[in-house]
Formats: sequence, structure tokens, C-alpha cells
Amino acid sequence: QVPLPDPALYDALYERHMTPDAWRPYGDAAEVLGALRRGGLGVAVVSNIGWDLRPVFRAHGLDSLVDAYVLSYEHGVQKPDARLFRAACEELGQDPHDVLMVGDDRAADGGAADIGCSVHFVDHLPVEERPAGLRPVLTLAGRGPLP
Repeated sequence: QVPLPDPALYDALYERHMTPDAWRPYGDAAEVLGALRRGGLGVAVVSNIGWDLRPVFRAHGLDSLVDAYVLSYEHGVQKPDARLFRAACEELGQDPHDVLMVGDDRAADGGAADIGCSVHFVDHLPVEERPAGLRPVLTLAGRGPLP
């Protein structure tokens, strides 16, 4: 909560937040998602965001590496509600016990464990401080580290 000198700035900041230029993927995102794809593993994005993330992924060349988007505003529930995670598993055609949830919010993302998913947390850090933060996912997914 930050007071702004002009109420119109709240809307302007929110509009800016929704543009792909306001987002930067982690440096290893394309490599890791690509390796998962080549390994035959599905990827779902589960988010509490209140708008469509697909254009952001598309603009950064990551959309073709994602099989499903499960966004809270489309489902009417928010993480940690198990229904959101269950919907992601269903869209991937996977039993929750065979799914690894990777997230950066222990309270919200930890809800995946309630339906039997394994959960791995990454540090919620700026992009430049986490150039290879997703690489451990490959080992956890049984795909080994990237070369």
C-alpha cells in the first residue's frame, strides 16, 4: 500500500503492470521449460493474478512451452484453494501425486500439497539475483541438470 499524489496513478500503474514489458522471465525459464517439454512433461501456470498472463508468456517466447493456464480470476478461487491445483492437474491429465508444484509463496503455493502434489519453493527474488533459480526443477522432475 503506497499513497500516490494523484488517484489516477493507481490505474496507470495497474495498466503498466499488465503489459508484457513490465515482466521479465527468470534467465533460465526458457531452458528449463524447454527441457521439460522435450522430456515429455506438461507444464501448467497456476496464478492468483487478476488478469490474463498469456500475452506476457507469448511476448517472451514462453507460451509454446506451457500446456495450461489456471488463473484464479477464471476459476473464481485463489491459491491456496485446492480446487485451483486440482484444475491444473486435470488440465495436464495428471494425478496430483505425480505433479511437482514450483512456487515462491509458501502460504499460497503450499496448498498444492493438500491434494498430494510435491512442492518445491524458489526464492522470491529479482530476476538479476536468480539467473539459474529454476534449474533444480529439472533434477526434481527426474530430468537431470542442464549442461
